[in-house]
Amino acid sequence: MRILVTGVKGQLGHDVMNELEKRGHTGIGVDIEEMDITDPAACENVIKEADVEAVIHCAAYTAVDAAEDNIELCTRVNAYGTENIARVCEKLNLKMMYISTDYVFDGTGTRAWEPDDERHPLNAYGMSKYEGELAVTGHVKKFFIVRIAWVFGVNGKNFIKTMLRLGKENGAVSVVNDQIGSPTYTYDLAVLLVDMVETEKYGFYHATNEGLCSWYEFAQEIFRQAGMEVKVTPVSSAEFKAKAKRPSNSRMNKEKLTLNGFKRLPSWQDALERYLKEIGD
Repeated sequence: MRILVTGVKGQLGHDVMNELEKRGHTGIGVDIEEMDITDPAACENVIKEADVEAVIHCAAYTAVDAAEDNIELCTRVNAYGTENIARVCEKLNLKMMYISTDYVFDGTGTRAWEPDDERHPLNAYGMSKYEGELAVTGHVKKFFIVRIAWVFGVNGKNFIKTMLRLGKENGAVSVVNDQIGSPTYTYDLAVLLVDMVETEKYGFYHATNEGLCSWYEFAQEIFRQAGMEVKVTPVSSAEFKAKAKRPSNSRMNKEKLTLNGFKRLPSWQDALERYLKEIGD
């Protein structure tokens, strides 16, 4: 297959391109220099010229706190940019895979979110991604919307790299202990996404590594596996001042993957171990 991948400078886009190459597919990678997704004409020209069967749309505005002060930019990228791609996919009858987020839900309760649950975002970033979902379902027949959470990969910034840096610099960190979810290793996720795009099993999916933890427990495990003596202090979300409200419940039901014959991702602890070896810490 020939597949166009947006956001190839990011953690996920980078790994998706590598996975496509491993499978013998032709990945056409673009970032803002090659295709500004906020420009409808650019999207149409680049996607048409690429002559692809599918688009895996990884590009996004992901600065969650900054989004509260830059709602217009965040919306332009995540909602209108996604709609620009969706319109071209509709016109050319292409498969479209949109990478979304647990932030489209309100993050309350303790029940795992189902792929078809009602969406009530609690911050600007979540709202922009929700609007992106609406753009995809409003235009594309052959769509995959895959919601992920707590992402980490080799190519970019993430929680693990931040913890390792702060642990080395300070020997102590404070981490929230009242937000529960599942980390997602982009290497593992890329394998699943390519598995999916090779099929016609369209719809909404949730995809994270297996197992649950709080950010506090995640940090503890990072330092344990890295062999670092770092004091980790649990704090509440209320104590940890962040501009954007975060979901306390990011549990996501992934049973639909199994029902559709897709292999679920390994445990987050296993993913963390492989990731630390990969980055050499």
